[in-house]
Amino acid sequence: MTVPDMIDSSDALAIAAEIRQGRRSAVAVMTATIAAIEVRDRPFNSVTRIFGPRAVAEAERIDRRIAAGDDPGPLAGVPFGVKDLFDVAGEVTTAGSVVLRESPPATHDAAIVARLRAAGAIPVASLNMDEFAYGFATDNAHYGITRNPHDPARLAGGSSGGSAAAVAAGLLPLTLGSDTNGSIRVPASLCGVWGLKPTFGSVPREGAYPFVASLDVVGPFAGTLDGLRVAYEILAGEPMPALPAAADLRVARLGGWFGANMSEPLARAIDAVAAHLGGLETVELPEVARARAASFLISAAEGGTLHLPRLRRQALRYDPATRDRLIAGALLPSGTLVQAHRFRAWFREQVHALFRSVDVLIAPATVGEAPLIDQPTIVVDGQVVSARANLGLYTQPLSLAGVPVLSAPLLGTGGLPLGLQLIAAPGREAALFALAGALAGAGLAGRVPAPVAKER
Repeated sequence: MTVPDMIDSSDALAIAAEIRQGRRSAVAVMTATIAAIEVRDRPFNSVTRIFGPRAVAEAERIDRRIAAGDDPGPLAGVPFGVKDLFDVAGEVTTAGSVVLRESPPATHDAAIVARLRAAGAIPVASLNMDEFAYGFATDNAHYGITRNPHDPARLAGGSSGGSAAAVAAGLLPLTLGSDTNGSIRVPASLCGVWGLKPTFGSVPREGAYPFVASLDVVGPFAGTLDGLRVAYEILAGEPMPALPAAADLRVARLGGWFGANMSEPLARAIDAVAAHLGGLETVELPEVARARAASFLISAAEGGTLHLPRLRRQALRYDPATRDRLIAGALLPSGTLVQAHRFRAWFREQVHALFRSVDVLIAPATVGEAPLIDQPTIVVDGQVVSARANLGLYTQPLSLAGVPVLSAPLLGTGGLPLGLQLIAAPGREAALFALAGALAGAGLAGRVPAPVAKER
């Protein structure tokens, strides 16, 4: 089947410019987007529901506003997708579970959905995820597995795998996800797209189904760095400060834990980044293994406590893998959680202390390329271990510090996508975008188009 009137759907700002300037109608963009999803998402399963008629109706309103001389906003007519834990008014939010399927439709948009709509963007689809955001694979017992557009035999990562895959496949220029332990950074890395975990608390979570309240962050994926930046500013409700000159940034490389277990292609790619930046000092964080363990414990305990009342009534309706981890978390002694939070406070101070002498830290996002679905393992410390449990090896410890992290897709690796974490002090997203822009300008970072994204 041929997709009609298809556009380059990787660039949200270019789409908005075409619509605002009258070179293309919002309805044409939306109908082409829906047609593309219906045809081209079949091998990947990134989308769980299309908001077809309502999305077209919103596009018609955008076109009428433009015809009347109104300004619909900087993202006029841009289609976007939402991880299925964000409320969209009139739709049921399932959070990737059949447990919530009979819930009443949302009466209001989630805060960040509302902000994007106020900027002219249009929600067109809900996107697949690990049930209740508990996982790194987007292997969902109810809605199926999301496959990586670069190789459908491989994982897309999770829990926001549908959000990353939809951008990687060229279906949507912009999507929303959440990140508790790496759920934006991991799939962005494995799918070769831009993703941002903002500073903890800087973007509102109202209307997003919670997982771990003390760690959850919501943020965007995008096909271009400029699109990611504009989306972040809209989500945060204010523009960033002027970007600093990348040459003035003090950049260091995280070593120790973050220098071990990388694949050879990833190590070479990060070496190339470091060489381009003039050779970087390597710094280390203490007790990273304990930080990862604390992140595991906090997630299990808070997630288990949140779901315990429903588990008592409907345990058999949960995905078995999710259910068992939530039950185990609910049974953790309260003293364990207290100790984990005490350690978290100490570790956060260690991370923040590094930023007294450094503006941006760089570290790998995952140990290597996306694992195979049928053999979902990676090698850690010489041992073959479960990929699903260990894809957050480099992301989980940093979650404890509440710092902003931009996941940059690396270019020139010669194979499947690989990702780099750019890390800054709280509130310093501008430094991340400045460094990411410099890497993109040097041809070292940028969205990695999946082969299917070129098909028409």
